[in-house]
Amino acid sequence: MLAYVFRRLVQSALILLGVSFITFLLLYVLPADPVRQIAGRSATPETVENIRRQLGLDQPFIVQYGRYLAGLFHGDMGRSYLQKTEVAALIMARLPATLLLMLGAIVAELAIGLSLGVLAAVRRGGALDQSLMIASFVAVSAPQFVVGLLLLYVFAVKLGWFPIGGYGHLSNLVLPAMTLGIMGSGWYSRMMRSSMIDVLRSDYIRTARAKGLGRARVLALHAMPNAILPIIAMIGIDIGIFMSGIVVVESVFGWPGIGQLAWQAIQRVDIPIIMGVTLVSACAIVLGNLLADLVTPFIDPRIKLR
Repeated sequence: MLAYVFRRLVQSALILLGVSFITFLLLYVLPADPVRQIAGRSATPETVENIRRQLGLDQPFIVQYGRYLAGLFHGDMGRSYLQKTEVAALIMARLPATLLLMLGAIVAELAIGLSLGVLAAVRRGGALDQSLMIASFVAVSAPQFVVGLLLLYVFAVKLGWFPIGGYGHLSNLVLPAMTLGIMGSGWYSRMMRSSMIDVLRSDYIRTARAKGLGRARVLALHAMPNAILPIIAMIGIDIGIFMSGIVVVESVFGWPGIGQLAWQAIQRVDIPIIMGVTLVSACAIVLGNLLADLVTPFIDPRIKLR
């Protein structure tokens, strides 16, 4: 186990190094000029070049990347060009909100998706199965901002059950978490249905039924632990997606997470913040997949990590 974890950590470090290099390269060749954003439209060419020199943006790519990489090794993610604040401090200030929304979204999508997937598998081929799969397709295809605005209109404006936006209370979390959960539940329901159907065809399921076990007990004790294995891998991927890919939802609900921070940085070409959010999201994806791999053997002892 320790050897496996060490090997995966080394691989993760190489992946993060590759992500940092590619992201830095793309931002380097980007047509937009961050110095122009800082200096303003009325700045003279001399002022622009002076700012470029102060930020070190006049140096070759390899020099800029090497300086950034050296800072990362010392825990320095750089300083925001426009906000004049350490990027690490900006991200840490926004991280709790994003983690809370991520947790709420994962709980919502699992509760909806797994329930619908199991129900569709049990009723395979029937009208309920077809209806649930159509609903899951709609959930996956619906744009996030449409779902978010619809939930706001119905449950916040018309019914008044939840606040329109804000942060700090559990009631503020429900609608943005449900918006993300509805979209994710479509994927989980389809995958859970497919996995559950394969498991229900297994010999040990027929044996359990032949022994006189009830349907609920067979599903809970024998089918679910095996059918849920592919879902665990998806959860690990979702951790990274929710860390950076919820810009629209955070904007609709006024949620102060790092997705909103990244969107503001992209609009202003604030490269240190873009790099910082990208690396944090990549770390989340890598760690999420590692945790998913480590948890899998506890669910299915037949799986060995080597």
